This record gives sequence, C-alpha cells and structure tokens, in this order.
Amino acid sequence: MSSNSEFLWYIPNDVKAGHRGDPTAENHNSLETLTAHAKALEDHGWKGALVGTGWGRPDTFTVATALTARTTTFEPLIAIRPGYWRPANFASAAATLDQLSGGRVRVNIVSGLDNLAAYGDSEGDQAHRYGRTKEFMRLVRRLWTEENVTYNGEHFSVAESTTAPRIEARGDRRHPKLYFGGASEAAERVSATEADVQLFWGEPLDGVRERIARLKALSKELDRDLPPLEFGLRITTLVRDTTDQAWADAEAKVAEMAKNKAAGWQDHRQSIAVGQKRLTDLHAKGEILDDNLYTAPGKYGGGGAGTTWLVGSAADVASSLLKYQELGITHFVLSDTPYLSEIKRQGNQLLPLLVR
Repeated sequence: MSSNSEFLWYIPNDVKAGHRGDPTAENHNSLETLTAHAKALEDHGWKGALVGTGWGRPDTFTVATALTARTTTFEPLIAIRPGYWRPANFASAAATLDQLSGGRVRVNIVSGLDNLAAYGDSEGDQAHRYGRTKEFMRLVRRLWTEENVTYNGEHFSVAESTTAPRIEARGDRRHPKLYFGGASEAAERVSATEADVQLFWGEPLDGVRERIARLKALSKELDRDLPPLEFGLRITTLVRDTTDQAWADAEAKVAEMAKNKAAGWQDHRQSIAVGQKRLTDLHAKGEILDDNLYTAPGKYGGGGAGTTWLVGSAADVASSLLKYQELGITHFVLSDTPYLSEIKRQGNQLLPLLVR
C-alpha cells in the first residue's frame, strides 16, 4: 500500500462501559485509560484516532484536547456537530488546539441524528440540515484561511471576524482537514463542494467504487473550488493469527450479539440515515461479500462501523484494504474490541503489511 495512505483508530468516548464488545471495566473512560489508548496508538504505528461524539457522551473536543496534551504525535480526528458549535467559536477552538499541538488537529463534521433539544438546537428537514452543514464548513475554512471575514448566510453570520491564533500552513496543509460522511444525495452535494475527505462506511468494493465515481463527477458539476476530494473508509477489522481463528471469533461475537440483543452496539442503530440503511440492507445480499466482508453483525444489531467487519488473518485483511486503496481510499479508520489490545495486535500484525 502506498505511503500516502493514513491509518487511524477509534476512541469511543462513551460514559457507558462495554462499547461494541469492549470489556466492562471500571474507569474505562478515565483520562488515564484513554491516555493509555492514545499512547499505545503512538507506540504501534497509528497516526491518531477518531473520537466519537453525541449528546450524552463526554464532550469530544475536551477529551481530544486532554489526549493531545498527554501525547506527542497522536492526531485526534475530532467529531463535531454544527448546531452544538457555532462556526466562529469552533474555528477559534480548533485553531488554538492546532497551534498548541503543532498541527495535529483533524475534524469530522457530523450531521446525523442527535438529541438536539437537549442542548438547545433545532433542525428542519434534510435540506435545512445539509444547507446548514455546508455553510458551517465553508465559513470555518474561511475563518482559518482569511482575515476580517464578513458573511451573512441563511444559518450563520459573522462581521469582521479574524480567528486568533492564525492557522499555520504546514507544507500542503493549509488548515485541519474536514472529514465528512453521508450517503444521501444532499450529503454528497455538500461533500463534493466542501469536504476535504469523504468517509465511507464498510460497503462492498462495488458500492465504494460507484460512490467515488459519483462524487468525482459531482465535484466537477458543482465547480468545486478546493483541492480534489480525498476518500476514507471507517470499518471494523477483526484480525487473528489465522483465518480460521478469525472467523471462529467473529461468529462467536455475532452469537453473543444475538443473545444479548446487541447491547452496547447500537449507537448508530436507530439512525435512519441513507448510509446506515445501505449497510444494514447488505446482509440480504449474503453473509460474506467480496472476499471477507462479514455482514451478519448488521443483522443482529451492529450499527455504524460495527455493521460490517473485515475478518481474517492480517494478510487477509491487508489484502482487502489494499483493494479499497486501489479504488482511491487513502484514509483508513479501523477498530475492533477489546480496543486497547487490538490497537497493539493490529499495529503489530496489520500495519506493517500496509505501511511501506
């Protein structure tokens, strides 16, 4: 796999223990525990980790800031929501953390369902939601790259606004990258014009190929005025020493999910988003798609990145990830539970087959 691919992990950031089969342990979300995860990521070849968000979870930006302060190379991919943040507040907070960390901030813009009323937000229909997200991304980028910004939009406005400290350009990186997901037509139109990286869930290769082609065409059609859109994959990777052991463990995990009604797996399950529906419908096409994409978790309650898993030996999973890379995927966000031991196992066994 070419050296321009990047590999991140996932930090669930959840007050409830036992997320997606992780051990139910005391202090699972303490600063000490989360720091141990972040330092293990540094020690085992990972670039950083996606930090999950949602009302009822610890504040994601605060957690990311604390972990950044306790590490030296760890790059948090900070999930944030327009509406929870206003653009200028967020642009300033992110610019500050980027300056303090030496340019380690990445941002994942989330527009999916949340308990909006709990923090005083409200959203209209899908058009309103993605219209607001589009404005948010465009305005934050302007605040990072321009001075004395004045903007009056349908959702946000600023007057003579200059964030401080200024984002420092680092090579080709003018500002923290904005990652974005979403599979609906409205979401893809936002991504084609405003995102730096489009994140896909773990769809089969054909589905990803089709979406990359569509997003590239949309970028041209909508006169994208940013560098070319990059693509990423967020997926569960279940790696064991042998293929047989991996499949035995995967089937045992799914049996446990079925028995416990997927307790701890359902953080995306209630979503009616187009991308989630595409995933949960996959098991109707077969329990194993492509070489080793396991769809059974979605049947029994897995949601989001827990809906489909790449299963096998390190060589099996690396072979599959290489095929996604050949389609144009350069950002990989992987995970499996137990999170800490899998950071080490996959860092030791899988990453050396991918990073050259």
